[in-house]
Amino acid sequence: MQKTIRIGTRESQLALWQANKVRKELEELGYKTQIVPIKSTGDIILDKPLYELGITGIFTKNLDIAMLNGDIDIAVHSLKDVPTSLPEGIMQAAVLKRANYTDLLVLKDTEEFFGQPNGVIATGSLRRKAMWLNRYPTHKVEDLRGNVNTRLQKLADSETWNGAIFASAGLERLGLREKGAIPLTWMIPAPAQGAIMVACLEKDQYVIDACEQLNHYETKVCVGIEREFLKLLEGGCTAPIGALAYVDEKTEEINFKGILLKKDGSKKITVNKTAKMGRHRFLAKDCADYVINRGGKEMMLADIEGESPINHKVFSTKKLSEIQKKTLPSTIGIQDSDFIKIRFNRIPPKVMKNEIENVIITSQNGVEALLNSFTKDEMNFKNIYCVGRRTKKLIENRIGKVVHVAKNAKKLSAYLTAELENKEVTYFCSNIRLDILPAYLQTNDIVVNEVEAYKTMLSPVKLNDEVSGVLFYSPSGIESYLKENNTNKVAFCIGETTAKEARKHFENVQVAHLPSVDSVLELVNSHYTSNSENV
Repeated sequence: MQKTIRIGTRESQLALWQANKVRKELEELGYKTQIVPIKSTGDIILDKPLYELGITGIFTKNLDIAMLNGDIDIAVHSLKDVPTSLPEGIMQAAVLKRANYTDLLVLKDTEEFFGQPNGVIATGSLRRKAMWLNRYPTHKVEDLRGNVNTRLQKLADSETWNGAIFASAGLERLGLREKGAIPLTWMIPAPAQGAIMVACLEKDQYVIDACEQLNHYETKVCVGIEREFLKLLEGGCTAPIGALAYVDEKTEEINFKGILLKKDGSKKITVNKTAKMGRHRFLAKDCADYVINRGGKEMMLADIEGESPINHKVFSTKKLSEIQKKTLPSTIGIQDSDFIKIRFNRIPPKVMKNEIENVIITSQNGVEALLNSFTKDEMNFKNIYCVGRRTKKLIENRIGKVVHVAKNAKKLSAYLTAELENKEVTYFCSNIRLDILPAYLQTNDIVVNEVEAYKTMLSPVKLNDEVSGVLFYSPSGIESYLKENNTNKVAFCIGETTAKEARKHFENVQVAHLPSVDSVLELVNSHYTSNSENV
């Protein structure tokens, strides 16, 4: 019996339009589908600007939970609303062809106010507000929340607003674009604005195969660059960041424009760069570095208002962005340090001199280490075998086709022992690696050529006595922590694998609802605010 793909979506008219578009395309391919509406936090809380809510993925979180709970098979999102890091177990399955990415000004009356010092514009977007004030510094920008229809009605009812800013794609999809609306072509859009994304579980191969057919390659590449730029700047929802990448069909170049502004629009840093399609791997990084080197980090930090003295009650064993830290109240406070550090080795060119028939890569760090030393064209691999679906995805996006992926090293070892004709493999690994794979293969007469592609280094920090909770993201992070610290604290863990290791040492172990950094921070917040004696 054919599986029915359950499509999760928000309940707004626009979200349902997007979900039905995906439904139509899947059904045209012969798949059975069902729409499952789910209410989001962003649709419920309408009395605060998005950036004040302190939640990344406010429109996607509830759909993530529903998917991980098995209530839906895919989730359809406006990609600009999706956090740059997805929860563990969830993957981007498809990006549809991008629609109009521009911002649009819907006027209340006429455009005469442009030349006046007291214009009033409405928007719930921090980016739109900052860009408008940068261009019209004497104007006032007021908050506007709700779905498209609600915002249009609020504009119609207002006695003071001269206009409101919308995404062109949203209005056009609903047939609500007014003739007198003005395209704001001078505004750099939000990363991935105008693009629809489909997410699914990494383990659901049936759905992955179905959604793969919906992908629009050019859109996928361009919005991927925009979102990487956002991620590298660590802006999230609390910094005014715009990004646009598009392909020039004549030159086959990707053109990129990016901007970071102060919240009040008083300062901005812009960047424009190009790269040939296929040689764009570092385009987002180069642009982010340009912004950072011209004071971008300092600009964002200057926008973060000072708070009351902090009692640092929790410590993260992984560096967090300042934006992430600010999601916790000042009464809790957080310090951080990378307890695990990765250093890529320079792999000798002679390793790639000849074709390598059988290659093993067991982590994303291994992929990044290879790309740090060689381009895709320089890696002459015949057969690639890996561990983990995320590693597979990264390999196929940046290196080449994977012959076989296994859930763990033991299963990969068993597969290779049974299937390999040439009993020799090259294993790109860390200086610290489990013995399971090489030992198993060698026991079965397979020659293992190990290449140390990167170093995994424990980097513990001695914590102060005032710290009562520690955030962990991996078993190796716990190993590093234990070298310098005791276990009389609460262990907040990103997932069950980490929690299993933590329970060997800590009495109080708590696990995040979703396998993401944001979810761990929410867990910490919930723990301390619900136990007032600890605050």
